[in-house]
Amino acid sequence: MFCQKCVVRCFKSLEKAGDRLTGAAGPFFVTFAVVLISTGTVCFFDVIYPTLPFKLLTAPICILIALNMFTHYYLVCTIPPGFVDAEGPQPPKTFPKRLLWASPKRSTDDYAYRALSPLENGFRGDERTGRLNVTRAELTKCRKCGQMRPERAHHCRICNRCVMKYDHHCPVRINQCVGVYNERHFVMFMMYLCLSTALYVLLGYQQFLKALGLSFQILWPYHVPVIAYLLTFILSCVLCFAVGIMLIVALWSVMKGETSVEAQDHEIYRKVALSRGEAFINSYDLGKMQNLKLFFNIGEGGYPLYTLFIPFRILPYTDGRSWARREGFERHRGVRRGEELTDDEIDENDL
Repeated sequence: MFCQKCVVRCFKSLEKAGDRLTGAAGPFFVTFAVVLISTGTVCFFDVIYPTLPFKLLTAPICILIALNMFTHYYLVCTIPPGFVDAEGPQPPKTFPKRLLWASPKRSTDDYAYRALSPLENGFRGDERTGRLNVTRAELTKCRKCGQMRPERAHHCRICNRCVMKYDHHCPVRINQCVGVYNERHFVMFMMYLCLSTALYVLLGYQQFLKALGLSFQILWPYHVPVIAYLLTFILSCVLCFAVGIMLIVALWSVMKGETSVEAQDHEIYRKVALSRGEAFINSYDLGKMQNLKLFFNIGEGGYPLYTLFIPFRILPYTDGRSWARREGFERHRGVRRGEELTDDEIDENDL
């Protein structure tokens, strides 16, 4: 028993050292990512774009895709994820900063909830309409930082703070957590990165063969070095596959109304409920389409559909302290009070 405790303490010490290392190296990872994405963009417009037909049509499309990729990456890296001890971002009222924010969709239905309406119990809209069953999140005290936090919030051991609707901490790509205020930009960045790398590979494979010397053309007639194009093409192949899988997993989680942390918790809840002859039901799951609309905050009462194609800033439908649930639900079914899982971290006092 003593040896087991020593082994656990060693692994926890190594884990904490790794957290500090990745946290310190985060800015270098982000800088490296910006350099790689910028190099790929320059290579595309120097090598691939001149070969495309209908340049007056393709130019705006290519520029818009690149603009979305860079803007969403900048926003997901700079917007705080939603710490429980800090206020969330609000749209500026002064010009010209206000131009960077989208305007909410104007609805002819006076009873539709409004995306930029004042917060009512943490929800951006009129919850009295009955359109959505919105309930105030229950509060619990974090045993790591001592903060009172709403449900769906978790403690990040790297940031050492509780994050509302915590999904994961991403030190390599964005150097911070993914939470309620930046999760949309994270998914949108993956979407446009996947689209960009797929187009890079599909439209640039002939130039790749030329760069390898497998064509009859000997000279390399472009401004970027051959090695830069070769490396970015290979990297695009890898990223398109890897990010594509991550994007599918992320969108599937969104459609199920859960985060990556909650997906693990819900599997345990299902087993516990099944052992009692009950069925676990996720109260946040409103159906795949409604879950997507709430996540991207589009549609009636939210923002216009064009916010998926033009990288404006928008607010989530909630401040993370109230949540839309299934009709008639105030909590998950199949989970009793006191059975909710807390952050999976061993306390030294428990050893």
